[in-house]
Amino acid sequence: MLKSLRIFIVTDISYNPVKMFLDQMHKLSKGFVRLGHDARVFSYRKALLHKNPLKGKTFSKCFFKSKADILLIEQIKNYKPDIVYITFARLFDDETIEKARCAAAKAVFIGCDPDPWPELHPQKLEIAKKLDILTATNDGKFLQTFRDSGAKHCVFMPNVCDPDIDHHYEVGPEWKSDILWVGTTKHHADTSETFREKLVTEIYKRPNSTLYGCFGRPQISGQNYLYAISGAKISVNVNAYASVKFCHSDRLTQHLACGTFVLAKRFEGCNMLYKDKVHLRYFETIEEFFDLADWYLSHESERKKIADAGMQWVHEQFNSVKIAGYILELVKKSTYSAPWL
Repeated sequence: MLKSLRIFIVTDISYNPVKMFLDQMHKLSKGFVRLGHDARVFSYRKALLHKNPLKGKTFSKCFFKSKADILLIEQIKNYKPDIVYITFARLFDDETIEKARCAAAKAVFIGCDPDPWPELHPQKLEIAKKLDILTATNDGKFLQTFRDSGAKHCVFMPNVCDPDIDHHYEVGPEWKSDILWVGTTKHHADTSETFREKLVTEIYKRPNSTLYGCFGRPQISGQNYLYAISGAKISVNVNAYASVKFCHSDRLTQHLACGTFVLAKRFEGCNMLYKDKVHLRYFETIEEFFDLADWYLSHESERKKIADAGMQWVHEQFNSVKIAGYILELVKKSTYSAPWL
């Protein structure tokens, strides 16, 4: 019988309902458990709020961070983890990880960065240098930034889905739409990129299109988010970092997993993750997007065939058990074997 590992996940847990079904750590911890291991999630954010009722960031850092660290270290000492999995929680820093390493000297420390532009967060780079392994949802310049900063072992690991939640739902007419966009028109870290704004502006003009989180439209949260995806004939994905290899958002993974037909802006290496004309369709220009959208809106069987294949592929290859297994293989062998490698 294989040894059951103890995996301690340090993350930020938000009670914002918009993020309720987006949190990757809930999904990943379920994968570890289903593989026969124990996984405990420690919210650094909640520890800070517990110790600091005033909730101010500066006040937390100056007066209450040390108390949150004590709580974290006591948890680690008593749990005695084999793996400590770090997700760059707010105010978690290199001093905190030094304390954690002392408390769990035999544990493997892994970090996960799902966000672009790590150079905008110097503390991430300092933390990464103290990890045994760093994973990121890209294998391009953002991951190279960590390598250049001195991080030891940097590896691509994709976003994860949970087929128990991320699947197609039968929904009423209030959730039906031809084209769905969820998100802002610009990425806050790169307002120079204009393609997404131009595309979403044109989608906004189209009849029977639904948008959330932009043009004065509210954000969508909780189960309603999954219903909106399921009710859309076409959902749209555009990254602000198309030139970065494998750099994809959790939006793309989740929308595929929920069984809608996805039109995605092409990004470097995209066909190694999801194949064009099989799991989704890629586009390069706004004109190409609307040509594809109009064609697939008038060819339901072809659209549904690709949508079903995309959902099946993501459920099989990007589910929480599969990705948790890759992480454990990475810990054991320093590499892992997957269809995209």
